Amino acid sequence: MHRSAMIIKHNPAARVVLISACSGVTNLLVELAGGVPDPARRQQLLTQLNDIHYAVLNELDAPDPITPAINALLDSVATLAAQAATQPGAQLTDQLVANGELLSTYLFTQILCELGVNAVRIDIRDIMRTDSQFGKAIPQPDSIRALATKHLEPLLTQQVVVSQGFIGADQHGNTTTLGRGGSDYSAALVAEAIRASTLEIWTDVPGMYTTDPRITAAAQPIREISFSEASEMANFGAKILHPSTLVPAIRQQIPVFIGSSRAPEQGGTWIRDRVSDAPLFRALALRCNQTMVTLTSLNMFHAYGFLAEVFRILAEHKISVDLITTSEVSVSLTLDQTNTGGGAPQLPEAAVEALSQLCRVEVEQGLCLVALIGNRMSQTKGSAKEIFGSLDDYNLRMICYGASPHNLCFLVQEQDAKSVVQSLHRQILEA
Repeated sequence: MHRSAMIIKHNPAARVVLISACSGVTNLLVELAGGVPDPARRQQLLTQLNDIHYAVLNELDAPDPITPAINALLDSVATLAAQAATQPGAQLTDQLVANGELLSTYLFTQILCELGVNAVRIDIRDIMRTDSQFGKAIPQPDSIRALATKHLEPLLTQQVVVSQGFIGADQHGNTTTLGRGGSDYSAALVAEAIRASTLEIWTDVPGMYTTDPRITAAAQPIREISFSEASEMANFGAKILHPSTLVPAIRQQIPVFIGSSRAPEQGGTWIRDRVSDAPLFRALALRCNQTMVTLTSLNMFHAYGFLAEVFRILAEHKISVDLITTSEVSVSLTLDQTNTGGGAPQLPEAAVEALSQLCRVEVEQGLCLVALIGNRMSQTKGSAKEIFGSLDDYNLRMICYGASPHNLCFLVQEQDAKSVVQSLHRQILEA
């Protein structure tokens, strides 16, 4: 937190700062929100939360101004966790997990003030207007812009404004969340609302890499990347960006910088509308916890309306589809995962029953999606041979190629995923 505060202090242009919960806090809150009936386990989780925040509070020179607020929020978490133990639910989950960001912003604002920065904390729920889909709320950009003009912009001339990422509120004032990893999405929405000149995302790694360095040590930093490529990487599993982050930045043409708060001197990655270098193969992304649904029916053969009925049923049960491939008598698709809870997406029993009236339904899990990001791949002769030539030893499922010039993706068994990424990286990105 101190390193991040120093980055703000040394950048006079920084006006709005949105931050996440302290490390590990959201996971603890999600567990509590899921319902912990055992009082001893619940108290253990609450004690961990207290310890995390008091470890920061005790390092402050002047903790007294914020200690009552910290204690009040921790008490609120305990009360909500007790409710969740008997009646968990999506709305209660959002109300409970939002406390992570509410707590961290008190701490961070006080750190800035002790460093001599004229900082003020506000509640983002007064600005970040969303719908009421708890766990994966959809922001309302027009309302956000109007509320930012009213509540946020008057503060920017004299102060650095600190607020929460990830959380918002619906029109009734109920707390909502934007889904896991939504803090950078929040920042992009606020940047769009106030017409910022730059959006900076400071995280724990120095920018984007050709793949996750934890998978292969040969991963190389990417200094500049286009909006199109970065959007594909985020959508297909590059955890450094929330999949929706770049949409507001693209709408307003705001350059995005990603750097490491732990090592700002290492530089980072600039994401822009146009870049000087657009290679055929740019990077590899990996997204696990995939759910594949295969629907098979002889009635599909030369028939009209089968897919329309499938998607009507999915829409009725609020199921979002990610990838899709078809044959004459079957269709395979993967389910999107956007909500706060995490884990593999589930096909509700009611949806299975409705689809079973139409066709045979098979659901598979334990799969990972591998995505190759680049430029003009589907228009470049020989690119497929170069890609698949290194994967003879693996069983590839649901190959999606050609719909976008920027990606090729497929599913593999979870136990093979890292080996597949390593093999592909050696073949096409280390040459």
